Amino acid sequence: MPMPDAMSNDDVEAAWWALVEQARTGVLLTLRNGHPFGSHVLYLIGDDWTRVYLHLSRLALHTQQLLQDARVSLFIAESDRPGKNPSALQRMNLQGTASILPPTHESYESVKQRYLEKFPQAQMMFGFGDFALWALQMSDAHLVLGFGHAYQSGLTAPRQWHHQKPEKKS
Repeated sequence: MPMPDAMSNDDVEAAWWALVEQARTGVLLTLRNGHPFGSHVLYLIGDDWTRVYLHLSRLALHTQQLLQDARVSLFIAESDRPGKNPSALQRMNLQGTASILPPTHESYESVKQRYLEKFPQAQMMFGFGDFALWALQMSDAHLVLGFGHAYQSGLTAPRQWHHQKPEKKS
């Protein structure tokens, strides 16, 4: 079966933005006892995929794990639905590190405002002392837009997507 042609960079960029707008939650993967641990989280994307913001409770296991080891992955996927091939769902996996965004940081108020515009029901939790905004600095992105449409991007050129082609056998 021949591989489909790569999409244009602009089309890939538009597709991942559409995915993160449609999928308002993702799975945050942290390390627990040396093993991946997944948690359902709300997220806010920064100017591009390299910066993601979460509002997390210190009481949650994933937050306690982040305080021990800042390495994270965030998995975002299109919702499954009848008639859709689940293997062809669009999905993106981001990898990086997490740190608390202090209220004194210059971007804190604008991030908080954007977060509350997206998730107005979170307003009450900003008053709880155990919650904090976290900034995830992502360094690698892997995006699947369907069969034969897998793309990768890196921190040095986050708006450049490279079509992932299978290695040719010699």
